[in-house]
Amino acid sequence: MLILPTAIYQAILAHARRDHPDEACGVVAGPAGSDRPERLIEMVNAAGSPTFYQFDSMEQLKVWQAMDQADEEPVVIYHSHTATEAYPSRTDINLAQEPGAHYVLVSTADPDSIEFRSYRIVDGVVTEEPVELMESPGPPTG
Repeated sequence: MLILPTAIYQAILAHARRDHPDEACGVVAGPAGSDRPERLIEMVNAAGSPTFYQFDSMEQLKVWQAMDQADEEPVVIYHSHTATEAYPSRTDINLAQEPGAHYVLVSTADPDSIEFRSYRIVDGVVTEEPVELMESPGPPTG
């Protein structure tokens, strides 16, 4: 189960809506080993595409180094689908390299009903998990 602060949930939705019609992407960092998402990090979709996302390699390197220095890890890796449901594509599954992370997908295909789902992806196996929202003072950003 993914337990996500409401403010971070809302910030992910806002990012997905803002970047539509291109896919939005980013991570939510948390203390290493905690499974606690605390710090939203919006990232640039280097692909600039409505059907594919790709972290900019230099930005990703800097973000992962900063997480290492802060004793954090990527608890959530998220992106949006702009024309399809919030389910990992074959490409998404192949790119999933963080077995401990929650992979969140947001579909902005229907602007009146945003779909927000979370998955674990380990060795190519996709398992959907429930998402529980919790109140928090607000998302630290970085």
